[in-house]
Amino acid sequence: MKFFVDTADLGEIRELAATGLLDGVTTNPSLVAKSGGNFLDVIGKICALVPGPVSAEVTATQADQMIAEGRKLAAIAPNVAVKVPLTWDGLKACRALSQAGTKVNVTLCFSSAQALLAAKAGATFISPFVGRLDDIAQDGMQLIADICAIYRNYPDTIRTEVLVASIRHPIHLVQAAKLGAHVATIPPDVLKKLVAHPLTDKGLAAFLADWAKTGQNILGS
Repeated sequence: MKFFVDTADLGEIRELAATGLLDGVTTNPSLVAKSGGNFLDVIGKICALVPGPVSAEVTATQADQMIAEGRKLAAIAPNVAVKVPLTWDGLKACRALSQAGTKVNVTLCFSSAQALLAAKAGATFISPFVGRLDDIAQDGMQLIADICAIYRNYPDTIRTEVLVASIRHPIHLVQAAKLGAHVATIPPDVLKKLVAHPLTDKGLAAFLADWAKTGQNILGS
């Protein structure tokens, strides 16, 4: 599974990219607004930090304007993935941009039928929002299971990757990986929680205590 981070905070991205565990970044207008920078400049700086796909979202709602904005965003760097909403106009824009060789992330997906349409339109990624479904008492992970099952039925024609979004906690990520989702986009705080386990901390503390009793130092100083 590929790990994307869902943020426009350059400091967070730089720190996570240095680990070598980061495969890409997703942003949206709200996240970029929080960064306080110019939208196009922020996207360019993120693309320079991360070699993998960087999702940059259009703000238009009509297909022709989405396509124009998408072309401008794609021109920032070769690793930009233009993000469009799952509407009729968004699907039209997805089709036009993908046929021109631009990576497209179709976002705000809440049904398997929508995901099938996005794949037909040539989406590089489909972004189902599991947390937002959970918020209204629907099973977000069941949507991931359904989309993965449908896509697997057509391996010769569907190349769209399932990018699980609106992840709220590590269990979401583990469940998505078990279902075969290709990508998870994760808030920085949730990504950092993946490494945490109380038994790891307890074991390390015991090892260090035993080592301290020896009075030795591996570096010899």
